[in-house]
Amino acid sequence: MEGINYSQIIQNILSNHSANDVANGTEVQLLFDTERHHYQVLNIGWKEQRRIYGVIIHVDIKDKKIWIQRDGTEIGIANELIAAGVPKKDIVLGFHAPYKREFTDFAIG
Repeated sequence: MEGINYSQIIQNILSNHSANDVANGTEVQLLFDTERHHYQVLNIGWKEQRRIYGVIIHVDIKDKKIWIQRDGTEIGIANELIAAGVPKKDIVLGFHAPYKREFTDFAIG
């Protein structure tokens, strides 16, 4: 994390996702725990008498690496992080099993 504020980069990227899904009658909420470094985008509401509650994006910062725990986007949070200047060696695809991570260009953990 040499000089790069990963917390701010994550917050900026996730904030861009907060306005994307209002059309279907649900609300997109941002949850930022900047003290413990947990960041989420949630989809909450009702659609056709069904409760909608789901985590769209979940990102943590652990051991100076960005852990992507859940990515329900089409573009991919990892791609957005790279475009923002985060090196692949500092991104862990936490949604992949540990044995699969060694076959990616990203950090193992």
